[in-house]
Amino acid sequence: MTSLSPGRRSIRLAGYDYSSAGAYFVTICAFHRAMLFGEICGAKMIPSILGAIIEATWGDLPNRLPSVALDAFAVMPNHLHGIVVLHREKRAETSSAPTTEKPSVTLARVVRTFKSIARLQVKQQIGRALPLWQRGYFEHIVRSGKALRAIQRYIWENPARWEFDRENPQAMLPSILTAEPWEV
Repeated sequence: MTSLSPGRRSIRLAGYDYSSAGAYFVTICAFHRAMLFGEICGAKMIPSILGAIIEATWGDLPNRLPSVALDAFAVMPNHLHGIVVLHREKRAETSSAPTTEKPSVTLARVVRTFKSIARLQVKQQIGRALPLWQRGYFEHIVRSGKALRAIQRYIWENPARWEFDRENPQAMLPSILTAEPWEV
């Protein structure tokens, strides 16, 4: 891991181009992992006002970043999971130049855009700025269809597993989840 600043290291895959077309699984945590986005009742996520804003902002990302598509997504009480799919856009450099494929966004730009817009939406709708996000985010490059299906299932079933979720401060036996389901 590369050192960024004292006490902080990058978890990104060294040398990997995060503007590469493909699917990425991301987890973004609330500031201090506070239970801001809702609660789990009967294995179902009931979003708070903030949670509803987060859901709407996430869903609007492809309108703001046209080379981005979204797959499975879940807001949890103190974090969210989502699959971001980056596409390459075909663009002509000039009218006489051939069409080339260029990366339109990076994964970091997608996450930065999402966090920024969500914060602004909360400020507009709640009437005050709140610290929403923990610094950084977790990402996993989705490398196969099998991994994609496992991650989708993990996301969709996440509310039902809240009592065991490592992000749940009252989790029961969180240490039993040593490997991620898509890595087994």
